[in-house]
Amino acid sequence: MGIVKEFKEFALKGNVLDLAVGVIIGGAFGGIVTSLIKDLVMPVVGLAGKVNFADASILLRSKDKEIAGSEDIFLNYGSFITVLINFLIMAFVLFLVIKLFNEARRRFDAQPPATPPAPTREEVLLTEIRDLLARKQG
Repeated sequence: MGIVKEFKEFALKGNVLDLAVGVIIGGAFGGIVTSLIKDLVMPVVGLAGKVNFADASILLRSKDKEIAGSEDIFLNYGSFITVLINFLIMAFVLFLVIKLFNEARRRFDAQPPATPPAPTREEVLLTEIRDLLARKQG
């Protein structure tokens, strides 16, 4: 089998298309979640206080004046803490969004089933015949 034919079969399978759609929708959903956190959640968190870990660091080695071009070396743990807090907030917001989605799905799925259709004319007649035979025998 030629490589072009194999590639064509691979690329045109439904799974590849489903995956591509999932990635595109996932990227769009990521934008929604990012905006939700940045524009709605973080301003509320900011009301609690002006905490900024971004510049927190520990000096590991001071600039050596005898060595040309040497610089201070810092362990920038504040940036890591900021990213970690943002991740935790994002994870919690995603948890709430998925929880709401699942609850909505449960409510939608829990709707009572549609009423069964009325019996056909034939079913009505057969029921009447059954009832008449039962009365005759009893």
